[in-house]
Amino acid sequence: MISVDEHRATVTGLLGTRPAVELPLADCAGLVLAEDVRAKVSLPPFDNSAMDGYAVRSVDVAGATDDSPVTLPVSEDIPAGRTDVPPLLPGTVDRIMTGAPMPTGADSVVIVERTDGGTGEVRIFADAAPGAHIRRTGEDVAAGTVALTAGTVLGPAQLGLASAVGMDRLAVHAPPRVLVVSTGTELVLPPEPLRHGQIYESNSVMLVAALKALGARVESVRSVADDVEQFRAAIEPRLADADLVVTSGGVSAGAYEVVKDALTGAGVEFSKVAMQPGGPQGCGRWNGVPVVTLPGNPVSVLVSFEAFLRPALLASLGHTGVDRQHVRANLTESLESPKGKRQFRRGYYTHSEGQVTGVVGPRGGPGSHLLASFTQANCLIVLPEDVTEVAEGEEVDVLLL
Repeated sequence: MISVDEHRATVTGLLGTRPAVELPLADCAGLVLAEDVRAKVSLPPFDNSAMDGYAVRSVDVAGATDDSPVTLPVSEDIPAGRTDVPPLLPGTVDRIMTGAPMPTGADSVVIVERTDGGTGEVRIFADAAPGAHIRRTGEDVAAGTVALTAGTVLGPAQLGLASAVGMDRLAVHAPPRVLVVSTGTELVLPPEPLRHGQIYESNSVMLVAALKALGARVESVRSVADDVEQFRAAIEPRLADADLVVTSGGVSAGAYEVVKDALTGAGVEFSKVAMQPGGPQGCGRWNGVPVVTLPGNPVSVLVSFEAFLRPALLASLGHTGVDRQHVRANLTESLESPKGKRQFRRGYYTHSEGQVTGVVGPRGGPGSHLLASFTQANCLIVLPEDVTEVAEGEEVDVLLL
């Protein structure tokens, strides 16, 4: 057997780092910047009003109060987007809207709520300190400075900032094109009726969802029969359009292990990993394309994805944090684990305010076919290779999902 950590390192090395590619902003959500972004313009690009009101010279409204308002003529209307704003004449004001450029000569804004809202002339009931309600050029980002650093994960705020500083495309680590293949003659696609001995295919559905959540572009080939020639005929024509192939099933020690039979000697190595569930694993290159082969039972598929594929893919996409959050928690009931294997048990973790550590209880048994219990879990309880029993109340390592 090889260790979980050894196989994870092998898969991570196989995937490497994705190259940089320029994509439109709309296609960059969730991806990672490959290069720094320098602002093409300052943000704001000009002094502008932070409020609806009146642009004034502060000396012209000095001493204005509710009891002693100042009345001044309104010279201009300045809506947001106006580009031909003349200088403000002494002894006058300009009506101005939020985001509109400040006229030269004005040094503050009186908010409309402290006026009578006049358009020809306006009564002002409050003075204004110099700089009041003005957004200054570059106070958020200065032109030419780094607005976003390489390695930044691009969420809504980051993409909004990129657009605000003049970008319409960004250099990101290219999302991989992943081909997901589920194997097994017994697999049937819903809603086709099941015959005795058949089951509905679910592995590809889970893997496609998990991969898309990481930003991958995914296609799937579902329910390939346990026949080597059929397997090769279904997959080989698609290899040219794939950066990664992920298979499920057909990698164990039985008589109809189609993935193992088809890819042994073709660049893919198969091994037994010291873990439960998910022992049978494989990875390598088939016609130059990285291939990661997973077991066939559904819980094994999800646990293998968490242990190997998820961190490897995140690393390849430029993420610096590739691990789920680990916490320590007290078990609500005792557990047993096979000697020499790292066990991943589905669990439910809770942490109440005031507790030093949380508590965690298993959901379902250790069986790799018990998918329903995974839907009730929010974590994996991780029991190390040298642990065979853990008593109720003892602390364990918990991987939050």
